[in-house]
Amino acid sequence: MDIVFKCPHCNTELEVDSAAAGESINCPACNKSLTIPASGAGGVRAAAPPPPPGAPVAAKVEKKFSVPVTDKPVELLIQKPLPSLDAQAQKDGRRMMRVKTIRHSDCKEVGHDNFDNDVSLILNKIGDENIVSITPINYSYVEMGTQKLLNDFGVMIVYRAGGTPV
Repeated sequence: MDIVFKCPHCNTELEVDSAAAGESINCPACNKSLTIPASGAGGVRAAAPPPPPGAPVAAKVEKKFSVPVTDKPVELLIQKPLPSLDAQAQKDGRRMMRVKTIRHSDCKEVGHDNFDNDVSLILNKIGDENIVSITPINYSYVEMGTQKLLNDFGVMIVYRAGGTPV
């Protein structure tokens, strides 16, 4: 038969076989050492026996758990995003480098190739004084519909941040 008791360190409810009474284990929640109490000790209760075979299954009981307490420093699970380069440039007055890549395949519309117009608009937004370099690029990709490997091109623009983001 199983016994149910609470960890004396973190108050997490644990359930173990009564044959393990008196053994020392580490709590799975807080990892601190504890001794499994005997089935007659205070704060210890017997676990509900399993239903006999063929008995109707009762509704699932939701167990409440305590949040484990630890002495370790808190670990950040969600990192705060870094400030944008434009915000950083305005804050400290420095002009940081940025990269904009424009792919030819992204500039095609039905029956129209707008690559030249799109590149010209972005270059005008950046401004001649902020452009560091414009580099042509070639790349390959698999077209989803036909599963064929296609070659395409584009441009990579390196520019100084601080103006309007592109």
